[in-house]
Amino acid sequence: MVHSLQSAVCGAWFIVHGPQCVVHSMRCMTMGRLRAAAAGIGRRPQPGTGPAKRSSGRCRETTAPQRGASCPAPAQPSAFHLFVDTAEIEAFRTSLLAWYDRCKRDLPWRRLAESEPDVDRRAYSVWVSEVMLQQTQVATVMDYYTRWMQKWPTLQALADASLEEVNALWAGLGYYSRGKRLQEGARKVVSELAGRMPRTAEELQKLLPGVGRYTAGAIASISYGQATGVVDGNVTRVLCRLRCLGADTSSPPVTEHLWGLAHTLVDRARPGDFNQALMELGATVCSPKAPLCAECPVRPHCWAQRRVEKELEVASRRLLGKAPSSCPPEPDIEECAAGASGSCPLCPPALEPWDGSLRVANFPRKAAKKQPRAERTATCVLERSGRRGEPEFLIVQRPSSGLLAGLWEFPSLLVAPELKEKQQREALAGHVRAQTGTAVAAGRLRHVGEVVHVFSHIHQTYVVYSLLLDGPRAAAPVKREEEPELPASRWVTKADFQAAAVSTAMKKVLQACERQSREEKMPRTVSTSAWARPVSGTTAQHVSALPCVGRAGGVSSFPHAQGTTCLLGPPGHLLFCPWGLRP
Repeated sequence: MVHSLQSAVCGAWFIVHGPQCVVHSMRCMTMGRLRAAAAGIGRRPQPGTGPAKRSSGRCRETTAPQRGASCPAPAQPSAFHLFVDTAEIEAFRTSLLAWYDRCKRDLPWRRLAESEPDVDRRAYSVWVSEVMLQQTQVATVMDYYTRWMQKWPTLQALADASLEEVNALWAGLGYYSRGKRLQEGARKVVSELAGRMPRTAEELQKLLPGVGRYTAGAIASISYGQATGVVDGNVTRVLCRLRCLGADTSSPPVTEHLWGLAHTLVDRARPGDFNQALMELGATVCSPKAPLCAECPVRPHCWAQRRVEKELEVASRRLLGKAPSSCPPEPDIEECAAGASGSCPLCPPALEPWDGSLRVANFPRKAAKKQPRAERTATCVLERSGRRGEPEFLIVQRPSSGLLAGLWEFPSLLVAPELKEKQQREALAGHVRAQTGTAVAAGRLRHVGEVVHVFSHIHQTYVVYSLLLDGPRAAAPVKREEEPELPASRWVTKADFQAAAVSTAMKKVLQACERQSREEKMPRTVSTSAWARPVSGTTAQHVSALPCVGRAGGVSSFPHAQGTTCLLGPPGHLLFCPWGLRP
C-alpha cells in the first residue's frame, strides 16, 4: 500500500515537472556537445590517442588514471576565462583608450613622461613614480614626486646624493627600503651602464635592483613603447571581473593567467597609454567595494556584470513563480561548466556561494590576510636645553638593513610582551645609559603612554617614556675602545627633527610627549553648566557675581561668606572651590 502511494505521488510529480526536466536535460546535453566541439577547434590530437575527449564544459576535467598510465596534465583554463575573439579584443582596446583620453587624471609623472624628449630621463621619471606608487595612494605620492624630481631631476643627481638625503625626503611615505633601492639602481646605471637605462622589460628586471615584473613592464611600455602588459592591484581587480576569475589571485597559476590576459589585451600602437588606462579604470571606476559599473567603458565585455544580471533574472523568475525550484536554471553557453564541479583552477571555490549584495565585487576573491605580528618597543624621548634655550632631543640611527633601515629614532629597545613595568624601565634605562654615556636611574623615566603604529607586517606598540636631562648640556656619547660599536647619534631641535629622516611612528611619539606637557601645564577646568548647588543653597551664579579680589595669569579669586576663596578661570570655568562647588 505504501509503495503504491509513493508510486502515485512520483507519477503525479512527473506529469507536472517531467517534461520541463527532460527538455532541460536535452538542452544541457546539446550545449555540452557544442562546448566540446568549440573547445576542440584548432587542436591537434596527440599521435596514437585518437580524438581528444572533452567534458561537457569548456574546462578540461581530470579523470582518474588507469593502472600503469601516466598522471593526467593539470586542468587547463576554460576559454570562458580568456580573450579569444579578435574583434572583441579590438573593441575593448578602442573603448578603453577613448575613455582614457577623455577622463584621465592630470598627474605630474604623466605630464613629465609626455613632455620629456630624453629617453633616459623619461624612463627615470616613470621609474620614480612607479616605485613611489607601490602600496601608496596617488594623492600622497604627488607632493613627494614633485619634490623628488625637483631635487634630483636626473639619474646622475640621484646617484650623487647621500642615503641620508634620500631617507629624509622619503620620510613619511612608508616602505623606506624603496627609496634606498631606487638610489642603488641609479648608481648602477651611472657607474655600470654609462648612464643608459635598459631598453626592454626583460633587461630592466634583470639589471636594476628592486625592479620587478610590474615596474619593468610599466617603464618599458610607457617610456619605450614596448608592447608588454602590466599587472598590479588595480589591473588584477579589473581582469578578475572581466573574466570571472574567482580563485586566489596570489596563487602562481592565477598570477600567470592574469599576466597572459594583460599581454593579450595590450594595445600594440599605444601600450603605455593602454596600461595606464587599465590601471586608471581600476583606480577610479572599478574600485574594490563600490564600483561605478554604470560608468564603465568596457561594461559589455565584463563577465562579472553578466553574472549579476543573470542572477537578478533568475531571482525575479523564481519570485514570480516562472522558474520551477525543482529544476536548476538553464545553463548559459558562456559559462565555465567545470567551475561548478570545482575542477576549474580559475573559478571561485564551489563551496563559496554567490553574494548578491556584492554584485561584481564578488570578484576577485581574496585569500585570508595574514595578521601582523605584535611587538612592543620601549622608547625614551631624551630632552635637554639647547644653546638658545630651546629644547633639543637625542636621536640615534637605525642599522643599515632591516625595518626602517638607516632612519633616525629616539633611543628604543624591543621588549618582551610579558615584561613587567619595573623590568621594562630598568632595561630601557640601561639602554639609554649606553646611548648617552650618562648614568640614568630607572625611577627618573617618566611614563608618557603608548603609541600604536601598524606597519605592513608588524603591529607595533611604543611604550613611551621621557627624561629631561639636568645640568650642563650633555654631549653625544663617545665610544670607548672596549665598548661595542654604538649607532650614530645627535642632538636636534624640533625643527631639525621634523626635517630629518625619521619615521611617522617617531613623529607620533614626539606628539604624545608634547601633548602630555601641554596637559600638565593647563589647569583643570570645569564648565559652570555642570556645577551642583552647594548645601547652603547658594548657586554658582552667586559666586560668579562676587567681587574679584585678585587676578593672576587669567585666574580670578572670589571670597566666600565662609572665609574661603573660590578660584575662577576664563568666564564660566571653575578652577578650585573648597566650599563644595564642584561637578
